Amino acid sequence: MTQTALVLVSYGGQGIIELDNNEQLRCKYRRSVGRPYCGDRVEFQRADGHSTVVTRILPRDNVFVRADAGQRKQPIAANLDQAVIVIAPSPAPSRDLVERYLVAIHSLGIRPVIVLNKAELQQENEHANDTPLRHLEDYRQLGYQVVRTSCKTTPGISPLKSILEHRTSILVGQSGVGKSSLINSLLPDLELQTGALSRVTGKGIHTTTTTIMYSIPAGGRLIDSPGVWEYGLWRMEPEELADGFVEFQDLLGQCKFNDCRHDHEPQCAIREAAESGVLFPWRYQAYLRLLSQNS
Repeated sequence: MTQTALVLVSYGGQGIIELDNNEQLRCKYRRSVGRPYCGDRVEFQRADGHSTVVTRILPRDNVFVRADAGQRKQPIAANLDQAVIVIAPSPAPSRDLVERYLVAIHSLGIRPVIVLNKAELQQENEHANDTPLRHLEDYRQLGYQVVRTSCKTTPGISPLKSILEHRTSILVGQSGVGKSSLINSLLPDLELQTGALSRVTGKGIHTTTTTIMYSIPAGGRLIDSPGVWEYGLWRMEPEELADGFVEFQDLLGQCKFNDCRHDHEPQCAIREAAESGVLFPWRYQAYLRLLSQNS
């Protein structure tokens, strides 16, 4: 008999799935089916009364990816409602880290949220360099939801808690920004959930190197992805890259040339808007750097 389930963890040719009754099972993947990702909905069968085999991956709404060293897409998780970009004053994010994440998230058609964790470490007049920490208010003006959190003092984690409820979210960010501390604070039963997964596999789950889906007590799902030192984009066409900058949208199609890259071309509506201050110049410069890296 074929049943459906949700993939909580996927590693190699096997994973852990959760049934509608919350039962968790270890499963294997048929080569002809392919490898499901964390968050996939799948069909499975019990092959011999004991072993569980995934027989089909159901259609995906989206797949969150990052680029490998060759700028090829590396899938991380599937079927997301939103992606939560976690940054912190220490380690400070690189200049274009948030822009890379935002471009990727917009390509999926899902909702981005920017979280400044370790907010107690931020000083009013620090960060003279051009980093995302200087531009939090600019992100708000662009329409992004930006929240501050701290696992040690005010404002705590309440600002993030309500954003996650009743949605499927993935936490992404650099190593060291406090994602593990956030998850520990958000999920009071984290040890129980991790222990249950370990019992299914018969061995410990490496939470720092494995993408894992957890249940949120008030409803919803939270996917924790391994931290990275730098998030890389896959190879993109200039049009796809421009689509990732929300403030460009009203100006696209107004350039002199239909194939305008918004770089050096004459009568480029986006370049002229940045030069006149209609667009944030720092965002336009970020676009140019990403464009150059994708060439």
